[in-house]
Amino acid sequence: MTVFRSALFLLWFALVTAVMSIAFIPVLVLPWWVCAWMARQWCRLTFVGLRVFAGLGYEVRGTAPRDGRVIVASKHMSMWDTMALFMLLWNPATVVKRELMRIPFYGWYLWKAGMIPIDRSAGASALRKMTAAAEKVFAQKRPIIIFPEGTRKKPHAEPDYKPGVAALYGQLDAPCVPVALNSGLFWTGPGGFLKKRGTVVIEFLSPIPAGLPRREFMATLEQRIESATAALVSEGETLLTRRSSVPVGA
Repeated sequence: MTVFRSALFLLWFALVTAVMSIAFIPVLVLPWWVCAWMARQWCRLTFVGLRVFAGLGYEVRGTAPRDGRVIVASKHMSMWDTMALFMLLWNPATVVKRELMRIPFYGWYLWKAGMIPIDRSAGASALRKMTAAAEKVFAQKRPIIIFPEGTRKKPHAEPDYKPGVAALYGQLDAPCVPVALNSGLFWTGPGGFLKKRGTVVIEFLSPIPAGLPRREFMATLEQRIESATAALVSEGETLLTRRSSVPVGA
């Protein structure tokens, strides 16, 4: 049934994405916030499909930041994370790989919505460009989302935090809100095809105040995200195990 439900969701996702990508082409000549609104509707429709077809819901713990001048540093396990954060925050700008901006339609909308591209092969110059773009985002009073490890990680994988988040934190002199989640338990399989029934939990943790030394900040960020993520993963695995042990028809 998991494969069947996942296939139904994939059809829903493809249909919604195709229709909205074409229907909303005119927003590319309108202000950035119109494109951001469109992207938020796309995320919401995707989550409707997850709930209806895949039986996958979500729970928010903690308080999403309301102040626009804040860095939101999140654990990253699946595509679910980017969509959830975009819905839960007010018009955020996400730090994304520059290659994504070159994808037809998808990349155009990323560019128009004011996402922050980073060329990870460019070293220090990439960090300078990322910081400059982030300052423009802060001028619009928008929060910034960054995935400190730079890529998706499976549950229980060893953490690998990159220096980009420390560069933003130091240059922008802004507080940072760590985020833990367990989406990787439910959005699984090759290419993330399989969607397991259940509830993804995303948790906004206590903010890290601006002004900490670089090493202290990185150690604090990693400790908070990893410990909270481990707890959420353990909780999710327990629930999945209990569900799998219930006899069919019970």
